[in-house]
Amino acid sequence: MEKLDGIQKRLIAEVADLHEVPMGAYNFRANSKLAGRQTTANIDIQSKENGTGIDIKIKPGTKKESVHIPVVLSESGLKETVYNDFYVGEDSDVVIVAGCGIDNCGSQDSEHDGIHRFFVGKGAHVKYVEKHYGSGDGNGKRILNPVTEVYLEEGSSMEMEMVQIKGVDSTERTTVAELKKDASLVIRERLMTHGEQTANSIIKATILEEGASADVVSRSVARDHSYQKFDACIIGNAPCHGHTECDSIIMDQGRILAVPSLEANDVDAELFHEAAIGKIAGEQLIKLMTLGLTEAEAEEQIINGFLK
Repeated sequence: MEKLDGIQKRLIAEVADLHEVPMGAYNFRANSKLAGRQTTANIDIQSKENGTGIDIKIKPGTKKESVHIPVVLSESGLKETVYNDFYVGEDSDVVIVAGCGIDNCGSQDSEHDGIHRFFVGKGAHVKYVEKHYGSGDGNGKRILNPVTEVYLEEGSSMEMEMVQIKGVDSTERTTVAELKKDASLVIRERLMTHGEQTANSIIKATILEEGASADVVSRSVARDHSYQKFDACIIGNAPCHGHTECDSIIMDQGRILAVPSLEANDVDAELFHEAAIGKIAGEQLIKLMTLGLTEAEAEEQIINGFLK
């Protein structure tokens, strides 16, 4: 079992808000090795037999418990692909905190590709928090390519908070979901890029049965010469409700492409989309500068508030 060093502990604090060992179930991964694991009476974590990831099994009826599964990389040139499967029992209510932090002080690229699949049982509720973070003064890139698959059974729900606001040079973020009767999916994405960074975010939610709903909202800021693409699609195959929204701030020489789309295959599918891209309003800057802030400080205040 790998022992966490100071850099790795800092990365875990950034991506999982953990400054000490959590009370519930957890699985820490550092530089492709297990760095700590704890299970509970209701939540079991087992390594896959082929060594490619873990299986997390949550018993039916589990309430007010959490699972933390942060991943950190602090070796330059390290590349890995990890498959984690979550089996959430019926009528459960749990919080799952994931995320990856990369500290690259070398000349080689470091990359983590995490594939998470969620099988959420009838009537269960999951809050899922995923944060990505990069640091290090090396020339090697910090690359994160998360794939999230969500399968919601009847009456289940999932809230997803997906955050990336610093240090990731390249990311391909793919989220796909399938919703059965009366299921609910809520996605809130917050993203900031700077320098020469690129970020592609692809979200596809397919509503299979009546009464289900999907609500997808992304807020992003593109600074310097960075590039972002937001591609979200909601497909309604039954009487349902769907909404997707992209709200972005563009700065400096940044570029943003927003591609919201809807596909209705049922006459009672109610689907809506919104997209807005613009610069920081001049009156907002002036108002804050009259309170004593510099222009740069005013910009930071506006951005921080926008990405909350």
